[in-house]
Amino acid sequence: MTEKSFFAGFGGQGIVSLGQIWVYCGMEQGKNVTFFPFYGAEKRGGIARASVIISSGEIASPLVTRADSVVVMNSDSLPLCEETVRDGGLMLINASLVKEAPRRAGLRVVMVDAQGIAERIGDRRIANMAALGALARLTGALDVTGIEGILTKFFSPDKLKFVDMNVEAIRAGWDAV
Repeated sequence: MTEKSFFAGFGGQGIVSLGQIWVYCGMEQGKNVTFFPFYGAEKRGGIARASVIISSGEIASPLVTRADSVVVMNSDSLPLCEETVRDGGLMLINASLVKEAPRRAGLRVVMVDAQGIAERIGDRRIANMAALGALARLTGALDVTGIEGILTKFFSPDKLKFVDMNVEAIRAGWDAV
């Protein structure tokens, strides 16, 4: 099993964190991983992207030139993600902020209200975790049943108070698709 994923949105949406947690989950589950973040110089509002590969075997190249799955967190990222995803690939779209459909045919498009889920839980900043839960279910690349323990290891001690909220968002994202 190899899953090549690409995440895109604007800074402040937790794109890089989404990639980090995605690969950390993969490592905790004994998989091989690669992670390449990209973000603009802006602290919030600029471009943010992350390329991730999770594999049960060796990874020949860390570059994601054709993704099996993409997560589109804002409208500006839609064209880039359309170019990046392979034919027949999964395009997971944050329906809260992306109202238009992709122009390209031949994709498996799934809309999830990631921002709405996060706001119902109590913090719009965890929309990335709702997307993670949905992506885990749709791809089967990761098992999120033990996600609380993984997040407890991942987060620094001062952020542990947010573990429960993140777990709730991941489970809600899983249930949403």
